[in-house]
Amino acid sequence: MTVAIIVAALIIKTAVAELRKPGSARREWAFATNASALTAGLTAAVLLGAMGWQSMRYAAVAWAMLAGVLVAYIADRRPPRK
Repeated sequence: MTVAIIVAALIIKTAVAELRKPGSARREWAFATNASALTAGLTAAVLLGAMGWQSMRYAAVAWAMLAGVLVAYIADRRPPRK
């Protein structure tokens, strides 16, 4: 349930930002089309899910997915190399 609240908060944050500045949602979710960011997020989700599966089962999968999305978001925000 906590994961659902966090996901809902992220979506509401995006919606409010879009209302204030049209076009910001596209920039906010651009990580979903960045292959390297998605790879980093998937790697983090798989590793965290595998580690947590032994103790928390399905809750670990939900938290690992959320962490994977956040890692992908951060990886996309990294400045480009020169």
